[in-house]
Amino acid sequence: MNILLTGASRGIGAAAYDLLRTRGHQVAGHSSRGGDGLVAADLTDPSAPRKLFEAALEQLGGRIDVLVNNAGIFEGFDLDGDDEQWHADWARTMTVNLQASADLCRLAIRHFRERGQGGRIVNVASRAAYRGDSPAHWHYAASKGAMVAMTKSIARGFAREEILAFAVTPGFTMTGMAEDYLSSRGGEQLLADIPLGRVASTDEVAETIRWLATEAPPSATGAVVDVNGASFVR
Repeated sequence: MNILLTGASRGIGAAAYDLLRTRGHQVAGHSSRGGDGLVAADLTDPSAPRKLFEAALEQLGGRIDVLVNNAGIFEGFDLDGDDEQWHADWARTMTVNLQASADLCRLAIRHFRERGQGGRIVNVASRAAYRGDSPAHWHYAASKGAMVAMTKSIARGFAREEILAFAVTPGFTMTGMAEDYLSSRGGEQLLADIPLGRVASTDEVAETIRWLATEAPPSATGAVVDVNGASFVR
């Protein structure tokens, strides 16, 4: 399969990029700065998603079968800051985590329709979509909750055209973002909240992404797969 994967330079994205390529798929990976064969695109720029999609199409010979929206940021805000900074913090997080993903989903759906052969979308959200997040990360939780709702809407709206959509909602995962989260919430003692007794590995989340992107049965469209060690069950 030909796959566009955003946020492929580190963490979950890097693990998924390596795994998918190892399994024989052609992957156009993305990072904000590019390099090492990755397509550069700054997703804070409203024009970046289209440029990224077009560059990925060119790299993949004019065909994309799967879009994986993994890129995201986890940045706190100051509740007591001024209104201008508050709005800027929210806008930045929602632009990168939600709007860019929505733009890429739109472009992918249009591409899938033009080809007439369906396609798959995998959106990497977060446990925070359901459980919420820290007092300094409302915008992060909101962006991920919206990503889940968007995924379900796509699944319901386009299943008859063989366009499938899935979401992954990791909890703590051993990435730089998770380390920032742990620090913001008080440290390693928070791991006691995970019945499994440890955080997920990037390889575990990458395998979930791979399965949804390439093997999950069509009837599973709209599914959200938790990878959080039972720290939040629905």
